[in-house]
Order: sequence, then C-alpha cells, then structure tokens
Amino acid sequence: MPGNSFGNIFKITTWGESHGKALGVVIDGCPAGLKISEKDIQLELDRRMPGQSKYTTQRKETDKVEILSGLFNGVTTGTPISMLIPNVDAISKSYENFKDIYRPGHADLSYDEKYGIRDYRGGGRSSNRETVGRVAAGAIAKKLLKAMKIKTFGFVQQIGNIKCEKININYIEKNSLRIADKGKFDEMANLIDSVRKSGDSIGGVIEVRSTGMPAGLGSPVFEKLDARLSSAIMGIGGVRGFEIGLGFQVASMKGSEVNDIMVGKSKGKVKFRTNNAGGILGGISNGNDLILRFALKPSSSISQKQDSIDNKGKQKKLQVKGRHDPCLCPRAVPIAEAMVNLVLLDCILENNLSTVKKIT
Repeated sequence: MPGNSFGNIFKITTWGESHGKALGVVIDGCPAGLKISEKDIQLELDRRMPGQSKYTTQRKETDKVEILSGLFNGVTTGTPISMLIPNVDAISKSYENFKDIYRPGHADLSYDEKYGIRDYRGGGRSSNRETVGRVAAGAIAKKLLKAMKIKTFGFVQQIGNIKCEKININYIEKNSLRIADKGKFDEMANLIDSVRKSGDSIGGVIEVRSTGMPAGLGSPVFEKLDARLSSAIMGIGGVRGFEIGLGFQVASMKGSEVNDIMVGKSKGKVKFRTNNAGGILGGISNGNDLILRFALKPSSSISQKQDSIDNKGKQKKLQVKGRHDPCLCPRAVPIAEAMVNLVLLDCILENNLSTVKKIT
C-alpha cells in the first residue's frame, strides 16, 4: 500500500490502524540540534485526543507518545525520529455485526475493491485515528516554525449553516467546539446536540491561518504552495472542499475587485491593501498571511438504520453502533494545523537549510 509518506525533505511516514496495537510516525529529514521532548509532542496530541467533550467521540484514548529514536540528550541528531502512540481503548466487537457489510460513506467498499481485504475494525488504516501520527510530526514542525516567528492557528468557522461572524483568536482554545465567535457557541452546540440525539451527524468548515509568513515559499509548476497545501488538507479523511483566500467567491467577482494592490514596502516586506489571494501568488507565498478553508463532511458513522449491501452484493440493513464524532470539526483543527506546518517547514527547508540550522 503506497501513499503513506508525505513531504520532500521533512518527510513523514505514518503507520498503524484504528484497532491495532499502536500507531505512529517516522520523520526523516529533521535538522539536528533541535531541543524536543515528549511533552512538546503531547501538548498537540492532547488537543486532538478523543473523548474531550460530548461533541466528540467518547473513545478514551490517552494518546501518550513515546519517542523511540532520533534524540540524544533531548536534542535531535538528524537521524530518523520514530514515535509510537499505543491504542488503549479499542472495542473491536462493536464492528463484528457488519464485518461483511459495507458502511455507507466509508472506505469499506473501495478498500475491498482495491486490495481484496480490509480491516473492518474501525476502518483500519482509513480511520481518522491515523492522523495521530501526523499531529505528532506536526508538533516538531511547529516548534521549528515558532523559532522563525511563523504561527499557524485554525478554528471552526462554520457548523451546518451557522457561521462565525467574529474572530477572537483567544477564544478558540477556550471552548470545546474550537470556534472563534463566542456568540455562536450555544447555537452551534445545540445543533450538534440535536443531530447527535437523532443518531445523525453534521458537517462544517475550518479556517487555518499562518502569520509571520516569508515570501518565496513554493515552486512552479507542480510544487506550488497552494497545490501542496491542497494535497495536505485533502489528504485528511472527510475533506470535500478546499479554498485559498477568497476561494470560490472569485467566480462571481471582477479582476478589479480581486487583485491585491501593492502599496509599498516596510522592513523589506511588500505591503498589500488587501489579502484576497490568501498569501499566495503564482503558487509562491507573497509575505501576506496564509489563509485557507476546507469543508468537512458529516461523519459517515451514524446510528440511524441505513440500507447497504454485503460483500456478496446482497441487500442488508445496517446500524453503526459505537463511539463516533457527531461533528468532525473540533478535533480536525489541530490535524489541519499540523499538515499546514509540515508543508511550510518542508518549503523552507527546500529554500534554505541553513536558515533552520541557525535556530536549532
């Protein structure tokens, strides 16, 4: 099964299944000299951890990370970093009743068609539990980027048809939905409660921003920064739409309305009147803040009875029982931040490795 690695220089390979003994990640290409600890990694894993509130899956995983290699006396050596996160609360019997039945909206059918075998326990490799390795790797990228004064943060911008109207960065990590508008919390929470109680789920939109961006990240033609970010985000399970800057709004606008007018330079950096491009021109960062959004579908695992077929093509009734997210958005925020940070660090390393060496 190819496709488990991501990145060119700062390259990660994730491994493990939803109900296997453990999951993890191997990082190749991390510069030597970076002080890192399991505590640094754990801070990010705790943000992604299941069971945080009634708005997420109640699976109780501690996601305790163990660094197996790549460090000496708490400092990276430049050799591959391997990290392991055990599964401690997998209840595989919840999936026994439909081990031969394809769950609507899941990868069950496509995995069976491609490989002729699938791990029916929680979706195996196709489960979003796989992303625990990405977040662990992203924690290291985040620490390197922080030293370069690049900060990435995400928030839930929309749940169902309810949208945030204000952005309060300080509120994001103070609420269980990771929204940026305190005035919308009750309305969004009530919506999730409603669909959860009816055995259903709801989708939403997440916005991610990176500040302190340097100009010059990304390369023409097939390694454009927006193309790489799209690949990173679309690689997260359940993502069905992606946009940079104004995104799909530009389809109904004029060039005179969309173009970001340059107004001068300050401290060697070009200043723009607007940021409709979301910080990227011609596939290369222009120094403006990076702004992207993506749409997450409702969780496919719902407790309502649904029609399906088994692996013989016979019609079946299916009811998915177990512990599932009624809304994927809150826990997807740290995953998206990790993927953006992995892309940005990889691009920086491609531009100039010596820049990173100076800060480690």
